[in-house]
Amino acid sequence: MRDTADTALSDAFLRRPPRDTRATLPRYDRSRIKAGIAHIGVGNFHRVHQALYIERCLHLPGHEDWGIVGIGLGDSASARAKADAYARQDGLYSVTEFAADGTAATRVVGAMVDYLHAPRDPGAVLDLLASPAIRIVSLTITEGGYNIDETSGAFRLDDPDVAADLAGARTGALPRTAFGLIVAALALRRAAGLPAFTVLSCDNLRSNGDTARHAVLSYAYTLDTALAAWIDTHAAFPNSMVDRIAPGVSDQQRKRVAAILQAEDAQPAVAEPFTQWVLEDRFSAGRPDLAAAGAVFSDEVHAHEAVKGRMLNASHMLLAYPALQCGYRTVSEAMHDPLLRRLLGSFMERDVIPYLSLPRGVSAHAYKETLLKRFANPAVADQLLRIAHDGAAKIPVFHSQTIANLLAQGADVSRAALLLACFRLYLMGRDGNGAPLVVNEPHFGEADRALLDPNDPLTLLDTSPFAALALGDHPGFVDAYLRITDMIDSAGIRIALAGVLPSGFRTAA
Repeated sequence: MRDTADTALSDAFLRRPPRDTRATLPRYDRSRIKAGIAHIGVGNFHRVHQALYIERCLHLPGHEDWGIVGIGLGDSASARAKADAYARQDGLYSVTEFAADGTAATRVVGAMVDYLHAPRDPGAVLDLLASPAIRIVSLTITEGGYNIDETSGAFRLDDPDVAADLAGARTGALPRTAFGLIVAALALRRAAGLPAFTVLSCDNLRSNGDTARHAVLSYAYTLDTALAAWIDTHAAFPNSMVDRIAPGVSDQQRKRVAAILQAEDAQPAVAEPFTQWVLEDRFSAGRPDLAAAGAVFSDEVHAHEAVKGRMLNASHMLLAYPALQCGYRTVSEAMHDPLLRRLLGSFMERDVIPYLSLPRGVSAHAYKETLLKRFANPAVADQLLRIAHDGAAKIPVFHSQTIANLLAQGADVSRAALLLACFRLYLMGRDGNGAPLVVNEPHFGEADRALLDPNDPLTLLDTSPFAALALGDHPGFVDAYLRITDMIDSAGIRIALAGVLPSGFRTAA
């Protein structure tokens, strides 16, 4: 067998691929592909989701102008290494889908024709976004990346990076944030008589297009009300629902991918076989034929995202913190614990589905069973700590409506209380066996940590991520939360898990 270290993924690899490669390679002429999309935030999810839909589009006639230029905003050592790796690989990377039966299918993705590292050359990024070739600027900047204050709903103009960009804009300095770059580019396009591009959020949050619009316009109005009015009139911000599990890549998976490719990929990505993208057909400067690539255009995006957010994402969060306390580290191993599987099944059946407004053709019960099977896929080996990351931003996004519904109906809130009780334990950096946990909570600030009292569980409810939920004002929630906290402390997490399950509840295997 060839030593894969002798072969690196690059355009040269595509021109003369190894005979024994088992990967699917692009069938289009990559030299003819030009950029029509600029994507800010090239993380794992974008690479296995939106970029793959564009990859399919590039195989269609007349789509040569819809390639992607990736844009990285971070300036950490890993961000710089990522930029260097994409430069060496000519923007290529692989995506491997791991099925539950252990089979793997690898594809080389050629849709990203260039990658710009904004901290090294913000001017190049601004020139790209202002060019007439770019018709869509898409985003995966995480749920917390839109700088929306959870309490007021306002765009946070006092965010240090945003404030620096606003101050710099008045002195002619180049912007460095996503919103600074987008607004500056739209200002240049307006001045040049060019159409406004579409801002397409592909982040996993409710009303992601509306949220992106709110952030962009808030920033723009602070600088120039006439510019903001032009953006409001001419730019499009379609909402979309995105769904695919994209875990980190293990060393074992990396070796397996290299064996399939018969080449080294410095930036491999892995995913489950399932993928879904539902979006509004509102684009200000044209779009590729995403429907032909498997995306769904719908006027019920909000209903689709409610189902997904309140079932899949909320269940992921509900699983992560108790499972970590049980000592598990991957989603699939946690899902083979009957207590945790029943926890998710009862949560969806009892706490979520009765209050959902379903889009046409969707069965909530069938969706629930599909989710339980997807989570249990051992080949994906999704890390619980990846899901737990940034819970302070994600828990309010995915659980607030469900908790509000339960409180309004006087229903059982014990599973919601368990979630917060286990999140509090996660913040302490230890699992139920005393093993350390790496806590990554960028939206749980120093003031929040100072407020936490290890001897008073209720202080969590007063921290900024949860204060807007006003859970301390509901005696029923407080009673459930304290009861479960005491149960975990005195009897352990497994007794607490059993205590929040409805008597006799079962879910399909």
